[in-house]
Amino acid sequence: MDRRRFLKHSVAVAATASLGSITAQPARAASRNRPTLPMPEVLDVTQSGRLELTAQAGKTVFAGGSSSPTLGYNQGYLGPFVRARQGQEVAVRLQNDLDEPLATHWHGLLVPGEVDGGPHQAIDPGKVWEPILPIDQPASTAWFHAHTFPHTARQVYAGLAGVFQIDDGLDADRGVPHEHGVDDLTLVIQDRRLDDAGRLDYRLSMFDRMHGFQGDRLFVNGAEQPRSPVPNSIVRLRLLNGSNARIFHLRFEDGRPMHVIAGDAGFWPKPVATDELRLSPGERFEVLVDFRDGREVALITGPDQNRGGPGMMGMMSNIRSFASGLVEGDQRVLSFHPDDRKGRVDRLPEATGDSLPSRPTTFDRRRHFRLDMMLGGMPMMRGMMGDGSGPSMGINGQPFDPHRINEDVALGTIEHWTIESDMLMHPFHIHGVHFQVLTDETGQSPRLENRGAKDTLLVDGRAEIAVRFTQPAGKDTPFMYHCHILEHEDAGMMGHFTVS
Repeated sequence: MDRRRFLKHSVAVAATASLGSITAQPARAASRNRPTLPMPEVLDVTQSGRLELTAQAGKTVFAGGSSSPTLGYNQGYLGPFVRARQGQEVAVRLQNDLDEPLATHWHGLLVPGEVDGGPHQAIDPGKVWEPILPIDQPASTAWFHAHTFPHTARQVYAGLAGVFQIDDGLDADRGVPHEHGVDDLTLVIQDRRLDDAGRLDYRLSMFDRMHGFQGDRLFVNGAEQPRSPVPNSIVRLRLLNGSNARIFHLRFEDGRPMHVIAGDAGFWPKPVATDELRLSPGERFEVLVDFRDGREVALITGPDQNRGGPGMMGMMSNIRSFASGLVEGDQRVLSFHPDDRKGRVDRLPEATGDSLPSRPTTFDRRRHFRLDMMLGGMPMMRGMMGDGSGPSMGINGQPFDPHRINEDVALGTIEHWTIESDMLMHPFHIHGVHFQVLTDETGQSPRLENRGAKDTLLVDGRAEIAVRFTQPAGKDTPFMYHCHILEHEDAGMMGHFTVS
């Protein structure tokens, strides 16, 4: 064995021995035995205006293993794809049939704090929550998921997440595909770990608590690396990163471009081509892909590149990231198999007819937020010292306190927020708002993924955003801002704010 191969082998063995096994299905593995992509029917509430959801326990078999205890909305694992119409009100009836409290947040919806579904609005077992959601925002792909402090990470990992699509009826005019399950595919991408019996595994090591829980196997809509038939045409993919912590770097194995048409909060003015798309937890993008050549192709991801800064955390993160790259390489997310069907859209639209809000030049107030993985000089590894509580995390030196309001914001204002991340990249989500990224890690114009209106932003060092506050939130039901690495959120990297 030559020196280079020996070094690779030694580092990989050392990292996997200390940080857990990192194994994966190679990107180019044969796909003929892969499951077909599940595509749930849309739960369309555009006519009735009523949405009935039941949070329930279930049993799910993953990749042919033993059945796993799971959670879901209206089913044993994950939830339905809900479709609502822009401008309507949706009356929700959410029944909690679990044996534990559950809060459910409408991630990406511009709704008042009293119906936002933050941790203050947990539903007790056997109880019902009946909020009315005013859908007054652009067409977009949002989602809903558990937000029960401090159990969000575990509940989402067990399956409590669903998709919420807002439709304005103009997709045909835009020239974008819109036949659900045919040329309009919603893809909930998640990483998971399975134990030796093939059951869902959520046993947290100290590294998992610090870095965020990551799995070595990839699932889309609950199926591992599935196959998806598609027509020989332009196909729309709605991409949602529903993982607890993993950042995906998506691209097609043959280099074909993805044409981004929408982000978190709605359509971009025109498609923008890219050969790779970074997708952090909580983010959504919609892309158009050309399958008219009839060739089978896989969507793949590179290893997560969320590396730490100086110190022990940085060393551990860099070892894990380096070893992950050596052992994992690229992983298949799912494969596409064009068939003989002819889709409705056979050319890329030049524009969507939509526009973005203008960049503000003045701000009503400026605020600064530091995402801390160490509080007051106290090492975040105090959980290793014997108290079993895991790492301490917070924002601006303070861990989350359900009884403390961190910020009071004036309704109708535009503020300038600066967010700085400590040690790792952190996906930062703000409830009840859409914002524009002014600068990100490039320090100049935002990178492609940070264009358009957003509600979730991957902060790599420092970012500046313009935040518009259009929805009220009182002290009893404030909005949240937090890291969307769910283990960090549960560990205290979260704060409150009111809008009045």
